[in-house]
Amino acid sequence: MPVAVATPKKRQRAPEGERKHLTLLEVDRLLAATKDNPRTGLRDRCLILLMFRHGLRVTEACAMRMDQVDLESKILQVQRLKGGLSTTQPLRTEEIRLLKGWMAERERWLRQWRRKEGGTAAALDRHALFLSARGTALSRKTFWALLRRYGELAGLALPPHPHMLRHACGFALADQGADTRLIQDYLGHRNIQHTVRYTATNPVRFEKLWR
Repeated sequence: MPVAVATPKKRQRAPEGERKHLTLLEVDRLLAATKDNPRTGLRDRCLILLMFRHGLRVTEACAMRMDQVDLESKILQVQRLKGGLSTTQPLRTEEIRLLKGWMAERERWLRQWRRKEGGTAAALDRHALFLSARGTALSRKTFWALLRRYGELAGLALPPHPHMLRHACGFALADQGADTRLIQDYLGHRNIQHTVRYTATNPVRFEKLWR
């Protein structure tokens, strides 16, 4: 059955000490939960993976356009908001596979909408990468609700919100041994103090000492 979308409540600031990111296992469980949604699961799986792998804010992801994706060159043009530094980032094999699948599905949606009685092609957003069920760009409110529902289906211990995927990216990069400056560039932070949270408590950065 399609995932039910409820109107999300206004997100409260997390209590001090509460975890504000998802683990790799939790991200995997979210991705797996989308497979039970035959209507929008492919779109949602592609979106969740891109948000995690590229540290996207939900507004950046929902505003993504078709021309930001170059499958032939295997690159993604990441347009940062909030004064962040925009970058060109490589697309990995799994991302390319999901993007190809979603783009084919997206084209099928567009053809169906054009054939609908009373439907007009002019009402459709041909440029938005991620479309809603109405043919417009997917809204952050809709995705917020979808992610919360996937979290319930995946049995996550804490209710996920979109920004937890961006934080998950930062911590995952730190776990791989990426230095703070590289993570700063990748996430588009102008102020490195926003990046330090990911590396300050990570023991990987000390592994080369005393060798």
